[in-house]
Amino acid sequence: MLNLVERAAGETLTFEERLAKAAQTVDHRLGELLPPVDLRPSELHSAMRYSCLAPGKRLRPVLCLLAAQAVGALPIRALDAACAVEMIHCFSLIHDDLPAIDNDDLRRGRPTCHVQFGEAVAILAGDALFALAFDTLARVEGDPAAVLRSMRVLTHAVGSDGLVGGETVDILSEGKAVDRDTLDYIHTRKTGALISAAAEIGAILGGGTEVQIRKLREYGEKIGLAFQIADDVLNETGTSEQLGKAVGSDRERQKATYPALYGLEASRVRALELADESAKLVEGMHQEQMLTAIARYSVERLN
Repeated sequence: MLNLVERAAGETLTFEERLAKAAQTVDHRLGELLPPVDLRPSELHSAMRYSCLAPGKRLRPVLCLLAAQAVGALPIRALDAACAVEMIHCFSLIHDDLPAIDNDDLRRGRPTCHVQFGEAVAILAGDALFALAFDTLARVEGDPAAVLRSMRVLTHAVGSDGLVGGETVDILSEGKAVDRDTLDYIHTRKTGALISAAAEIGAILGGGTEVQIRKLREYGEKIGLAFQIADDVLNETGTSEQLGKAVGSDRERQKATYPALYGLEASRVRALELADESAKLVEGMHQEQMLTAIARYSVERLN
């Protein structure tokens, strides 16, 4: 597996090339881990592959690989864990898009899973990706204690005090006035929790020290919140090409967002502050340049 920073001949890659190469590595491994379409039930497996291999930057799994490198390990140590994180992310997107929740027709620039395969198959595809993620993580080779710890990090990030809990409060807050604490609760869980877990798991499997693991977890928390604030702003000001889904939907559903509570300019400022704060946490680490670039990337869409 090629280092995410250099070419085989030592020629430096641009940030975009590094990100694309890492995403290609993840996609290749995902293609091996996902059930083939010719295996029964093929419709389910087609839906899983359709959603999980849809075009995307693979920010979460790339962060997992980078975190392993940041503590001095080879990225291959965290590759399957990175794929497990992406499976969880795709599960959440499939269910988030369903008519009972956000009722979105477009995701990553193409029809959502339930539009393409029907609501029942979409629900089951999300369920199957959730199960496959933990099966994949459980099979990771390495220190059993590190694998078990990684599984606990991921389960907590997904559960009622993580992604699912944040999504629940988000839905129940639609059309209501929310305070800052509620808004932060939603965003740090429905988006930030999985991004933070990706970085933390990479550091754990890479054999990082407790200080390194903590810093990378906090780094992920901050860029996760920054990324969600940027999404909130772009839902008001961007294009469907930028978001990969319909714009203006947050306002239509009267969702709890940073622009709704603080205004667009204050939201931009906060996202940029979070990116700066996250960059300081990784100073001196092996992948400082790339991790800082990822932090900037999470908010550069606002410029």
